[in-house]
Amino acid sequence: MDMRLTNDWPFAEPRDAVTITMRQVLEGSEPILLVLRNAEDTVWQFLGTSDGNVEDAEVVSLEEIVELDSTILELADLPPGWQASREQAYEPWTRRRNESAPELS
Repeated sequence: MDMRLTNDWPFAEPRDAVTITMRQVLEGSEPILLVLRNAEDTVWQFLGTSDGNVEDAEVVSLEEIVELDSTILELADLPPGWQASREQAYEPWTRRRNESAPELS
């Protein structure tokens, strides 16, 4: 579903909210398998299979991420300080409190 054509935006953040992802995710060479929601600043991070590092970090809008992977809509209520992960792109998301997940910085 094209979220630009509807007012049904489930996130508390606006469509143009800043998020962090990886070059590999944007290029389509890796699926999003790990979603982190920072406890301190509530910024969303969307990571693929590669280790997150500064060289691959990209800043994009939340809407761009949803357009890449509509299953992200299922995570709209993920609380700050939590993460969601899956082994493969077709699997359901598993949520848990984010204790020591890597962050792009």
